Amino acid sequence: MKRAAVYARVSTVDQHPETQIHDLRQFANQRGLQVIETYTDHGVSGTKARRPALDKMMEDARRGRFDVVLVWAFDRMARSVRHFLEVLDELNHLNIEFVSFRENIDTGGPLGRALIVIIGAISELERAGIVERIRAGIRRAKLEGRQIGRARLDVDREQVVQDRRSGLSLTASARKHGISRASVCRIAKQSALTPSLPCGEQLSVGPWEQN
Repeated sequence: MKRAAVYARVSTVDQHPETQIHDLRQFANQRGLQVIETYTDHGVSGTKARRPALDKMMEDARRGRFDVVLVWAFDRMARSVRHFLEVLDELNHLNIEFVSFRENIDTGGPLGRALIVIIGAISELERAGIVERIRAGIRRAKLEGRQIGRARLDVDREQVVQDRRSGLSLTASARKHGISRASVCRIAKQSALTPSLPCGEQLSVGPWEQN
């Protein structure tokens, strides 16, 4: 019976790898493989270079701990096509098979190895295309004068300063103008009409206006 290692990865901490692991263990049983270790990277983006569980799995692969690596999808494995091919090449030199559950690809044969290279390249091109479309959309929006990101608040800065000079508290000023206390403080400090005061200090404040 061949020994198998299961590798799973989820991109965010609120995602769960149990589905991947369940499918892979069931697949191993169907193939007559003995799962000896499960390696899981939690909250690791596909572009991150550092993957502790993957690194540990590769260390164990060099020690000859297993004969097959099972992943739910091959894009779970590496951060780029180049990295993916490097991992496959090392596994190949170690005589360790790579099996992808979703793509139903097994590198035990030459056709499987060829398909992995082709599909990996297509996936990277697709991701690059998505990024370029996003950038093109941003460039177009800028050329058309559209707002990118959160709209800038239209605040009557002079009125904010006047309110502070009249003794209105930070909290009351912020509530009146729909901005944060820090914004009120910053506007007041930047105004030449208002003396420089600590954010918590007030001008002519009554007991009902305490912060």
